[in-house]
Amino acid sequence: MKFRENSKHDIIVPTSIGVRIIPFGRQPVAVSNLYEMYSTSAETNVTNVIASLGMNALVLTKFVKDSPIAAFIKGELRKRGLKYEGPDVDKGGPWGFRHQINIADSGFGVRRPEVDNDRAGEVGLTLCAKDFDLERIFEKEGCKILHLSGLIASLSPSTSEFCVELAKVAKKSGSVISFDQNYRASMWEGREKELREQFSEIASLSDILIGNEEDFQMVYGIEGPEAGSGDVSDKVESFKGLIGNVKKSFPNAEIFATTFRSTVSANQHLWGAMISVGDEWYFEPQRPIDVLDRIGGGDGFVGGLLYSMLKGWEPEKWLRFGWATGALAVAMFADYSSPESEEQVWSIYAGNARVKR
Repeated sequence: MKFRENSKHDIIVPTSIGVRIIPFGRQPVAVSNLYEMYSTSAETNVTNVIASLGMNALVLTKFVKDSPIAAFIKGELRKRGLKYEGPDVDKGGPWGFRHQINIADSGFGVRRPEVDNDRAGEVGLTLCAKDFDLERIFEKEGCKILHLSGLIASLSPSTSEFCVELAKVAKKSGSVISFDQNYRASMWEGREKELREQFSEIASLSDILIGNEEDFQMVYGIEGPEAGSGDVSDKVESFKGLIGNVKKSFPNAEIFATTFRSTVSANQHLWGAMISVGDEWYFEPQRPIDVLDRIGGGDGFVGGLLYSMLKGWEPEKWLRFGWATGALAVAMFADYSSPESEEQVWSIYAGNARVKR
């Protein structure tokens, strides 16, 4: 994978950022009185791995003017080493704009995690190309990877058009484009035809496509082989067959990636992943991992994958590093992976949980 030289930005993401509120002590939301608050979005969760390890990440977003929540989000982005650009928008009264609110408990044992996501009126719904100087950012300053998520691409008609425009500008300026499908049925309802066309346009420009079987089938209507017994080996072969069909639709894409997660309990998962690079496949078998909070594992995987590519490593290391940064994400209550060093990540991959003194 070749990246544009002399780029100011290692990675750029468009996103709508909000707050994530979780009950203290893994309690259910319905009976909790004490909560912790984090600043979060799927796209910044990806870039957090890259910024934590010293690379330059730029977030394109919008904020509510004079909002204490916006001030909190900006402060958290600075703490995480994430640079940001975007206008402050007038709130417009009590029924105007705000930042999204995600309320989630982590579950425990046989009690599953539950997430209540309130995105009504969020300021990010209005994100559009005219909010940013895209020529300066992509042509003059330069970007190695533009990462897009299906969550921001399907958020509203405005954000969908914004992501298509970003992909076009990034492609023209020589950026590599990564696209994580992140299909959500609730966000596609009533917009299926429109979104399929827009996602297809983004995918046709993308170099890296990320998603599971359902993502590719539901987003593009691409059929794969019939499912077998449902065990991991069948899932692997089924995904390989599906990607063979995806490549016919999007021949520009060079790399495909997915994770495999099986839930033993809220506290323990089986975690694996695989990638396709050209005609070669690389597979990381499922291994047991302990889970504090399951949300963010997939984004942690993608962040580690893209970081490894930017480092110029071989594909085997991309997969192993991404597996470990995904496992690290679910070992934290925040839904993003914050590695202290590459050594910490490789220690996780090796299964070394001995104390470091």
